[in-house]
Amino acid sequence: MLWEECDQKFRIETVARQVFAHHGYKMVQTPTFEYYDVYNTATPNKEESMFKFFDVDGRMLALRPDFTPSIARCGAAYFAEERAPLRFAYVGNTFTNTVNLQGKLKEVTQMGAELLGDGSVEADGEVISLVVKALKAAGLRRFQISIGQVEYFKGLCEEAGLDEETAQDLRGFVCGKNYFAAQELLQERGVDEPYLGRLLKAAELSGGMGSLQEAGALAGNDRSLFAVRRLEKLYEVLKCYGTAEYVSFDLGMLNRYYYYTGVIFRAYTYGMGDAIVKGGRYDNLLSQFGKESPAVGFAMVVDSILEALSRQDVELPLPQGPRTILYGPQDYGERLKEAERLRAQGICVALQPRDMGQPREE
Repeated sequence: MLWEECDQKFRIETVARQVFAHHGYKMVQTPTFEYYDVYNTATPNKEESMFKFFDVDGRMLALRPDFTPSIARCGAAYFAEERAPLRFAYVGNTFTNTVNLQGKLKEVTQMGAELLGDGSVEADGEVISLVVKALKAAGLRRFQISIGQVEYFKGLCEEAGLDEETAQDLRGFVCGKNYFAAQELLQERGVDEPYLGRLLKAAELSGGMGSLQEAGALAGNDRSLFAVRRLEKLYEVLKCYGTAEYVSFDLGMLNRYYYYTGVIFRAYTYGMGDAIVKGGRYDNLLSQFGKESPAVGFAMVVDSILEALSRQDVELPLPQGPRTILYGPQDYGERLKEAERLRAQGICVALQPRDMGQPREE
């Protein structure tokens, strides 16, 4: 990545930081290397996707594949007695060690925000609205946030009497939108109607408020009904923020990270096949590090946002290149003073010997 792309990427990071700061989120840094158990506890069965190492004491470390477990550990370790909500923001690189990337980078830059200690639907609305504002500030206009609720799916699985293994297998098929495999699995496990039909239909429920009404009519258990009512309340909060126009609902949305406990969401934009933002509620994750606390947050992939802006021909305002001042042996001191005077005024200046050719045009 050369200077122009770096300038564009830095601008995205800068405007997103401003949005986060305006909502009370403070920047934190987490280790690039973390204890392997921090991630394996939060994302079991994902060890094949991590870069793993051993330190001199024989302890297994991993390159950071995901920020959320580190943020959770930070909140639990350093704010164990804090009862007021905590608002953290971050930027850094994550690493994925897998061959099944379909052309994606193994190292990407992520930015995100995490709201710890607030389990309300208003907190969900704040975080999702923060995504909308950050993407708009970055320059995107054509994007959509798809919202789901993992409790809805879990309620239907309980209602159908699925054991944990079957529920996890079904979750994997639904995540991959492999509905034929999902149907075959349920038939093999002897799931009868109407439960089989409800699970398959719920996996494809998506759209506006009408899809929530349909989801409520489909559910026959309190857990799923509560999830639907929560999404309805969330929509009202988003309307108060003025961001409801950017959202839709997908009751079949699930996530490969098992620590999510409630609302989950992803942001998509024109020209990109994968989500550019992923997030959700993870109310049980901090307890694994010693603190009972609800939490909700998201991660936005800066590299994907930069690529989306390029594909959509969005021109970003970038700083002008440096002014070049040429000098020779006789006037170096004079030219240096001129450069320093301009730099003191905030003007970018590069000094260059006259005999080294014409300066490169920026």
